Amino acid sequence: MARTLPASDIANDEVFLPAADVEQLRVLARFVEAHAIPGFLLGPDGDRVPIPAEVYQVLRQVVEFMRQGKATLVAPQGLLLTTQEAADFLGVSRTTLVKLLEDGSIPFDRPNRHRRVRLEDVADFQRRHRAGRRVALNRLSEGAEELGLGQEAAADYAAALRSARKHLAHPLAGK
Repeated sequence: MARTLPASDIANDEVFLPAADVEQLRVLARFVEAHAIPGFLLGPDGDRVPIPAEVYQVLRQVVEFMRQGKATLVAPQGLLLTTQEAADFLGVSRTTLVKLLEDGSIPFDRPNRHRRVRLEDVADFQRRHRAGRRVALNRLSEGAEELGLGQEAAADYAAALRSARKHLAHPLAGK
């Protein structure tokens, strides 16, 4: 998951910029794409240590983001965000985020006057919300088939589906 957080809240050693040698990244990206199962890390002295699957998944994501020219943030679990940072993460307004906090959709703490939201809670909300959108889109597609829309011209059906997806793409509309 690629997101941007304000530089003021990120330690410089947590942000990794793409390598200057793009060809090395391409070679590495092709390698990790071709090998879904983790292997070993080989040290300069020949020592080998197995790479845990979770670490390999992070490596694959980091390599892909860097190959695309994107900076990567490695954030510790428990990272606290301000409401503005959480809103930016979700791509919504701060007001919309506050409504989500207040209605219990996303847990938060209030150590002082200001709310703080854990990054993993925001990411969990985003995953749940995306899954809900997929279910709604599948139901919409099934309903369209039942109405015989699949028998219409393919272009008309595709346009109707694009319109429905556009409508569903705004997850927080009406909140």
